[in-house]
Amino acid sequence: MNKKNIDYSVYLVTDRGILGDRDLYKSVEESILGGVTLVQLREKNIDDEKFLEIAKKLKEITDKYKVPLIINDNVKVAKLVDADGVHIGQSDEELTEARKELGDNKIIGVSVSNIEEALKAQRDGADYLGIGAIFFTGSKKDINVPIGLENLKKIVESISIPNVAIGGIHLDNISDVMKTGVNGVAVISEILGNEDIFEATKNLKKYVNS
Repeated sequence: MNKKNIDYSVYLVTDRGILGDRDLYKSVEESILGGVTLVQLREKNIDDEKFLEIAKKLKEITDKYKVPLIINDNVKVAKLVDADGVHIGQSDEELTEARKELGDNKIIGVSVSNIEEALKAQRDGADYLGIGAIFFTGSKKDINVPIGLENLKKIVESISIPNVAIGGIHLDNISDVMKTGVNGVAVISEILGNEDIFEATKNLKKYVNS
């Protein structure tokens, strides 16, 4: 994996809650076949043992299609499964500590919501930024005020590393999101909330690339 060649355009964040009784692994595979370019495994309410078990199975699929696997907020699991990287939030493990543990060859992404956070993450060595939430979203309970498109554009213009917009992004607003200059969009429900995941991903990809 060459970090400089990562395609951030269609970034899937997993959520087994949205899938209901559908299979996570089959759903992720369908999304990759539809055009997902990067997968983040996000698990919030399970122990490391279960997290690792899911990560190992998921990595078999992402490796098969040569799609990078990012682990959300768990450096330990990322190391054990030899994932391509981790994504950390503002309240998660310090970026510099994560870099020490993972080394320079792994991808580290950071969630940011303003220019100050973005510049600090870039300065500290983040490989990419997840910017948001752009719009209101049901998946992040701790977000009260979306930053909106204008602030997204300002953040994008202030940094020089890859970035993805996240939070309430759907087909009816994705064109406006892409006009801000972001490298891609990170989505959950717009892919996993659809009955036909393959088609949903294909449609999303068209909007991202148009």
